[in-house]
Amino acid sequence: MKESILNGKSILAVDDEPNVLVILEEEILTAAPKCKFEKPTTYQEATQKLESKNYDVAILDIMGVRGFDLLDLAVKRNLRVAILTAHDLNPSVSKRSFEMKARAYLHKEKLGEIVSFLEDILNYEYLPGWKHIFKKLEGFFTEKFRDLKELIDEMSLYPERRL
Repeated sequence: MKESILNGKSILAVDDEPNVLVILEEEILTAAPKCKFEKPTTYQEATQKLESKNYDVAILDIMGVRGFDLLDLAVKRNLRVAILTAHDLNPSVSKRSFEMKARAYLHKEKLGEIVSFLEDILNYEYLPGWKHIFKKLEGFFTEKFRDLKELIDEMSLYPERRL
């Protein structure tokens, strides 16, 4: 088994459900035991950590912990961010996440695949990363995500219109 590029990285995972954080920690540390992993459960705790420490990646629950506010703060600190949701995949929420510069938007059903997604957001630049994620989840996404995919494709064609 090759070594994960997550080894030695610092990851912040924020969710108001401690069991989700336990699963994330287990998945990530199994693949990357040298990874530093922090897991606040509140907006306030997450904000404090984001403002006081440097992280390579942030994983944010979009609903329970004011995820969009945390996304804004994390992106301003030049973090690569993966968004998690337990709700039905929502095109408007995923589009907003994309426009706010999140690197991935994942359903919590996919927690078992989190390591490969985090490796992808570290390996790929913004737009190629989204294209790669769409290809990877092709069977998981439904017709309702066509508009977001078209937006990503259009931005790839017109670099001057990039966010």
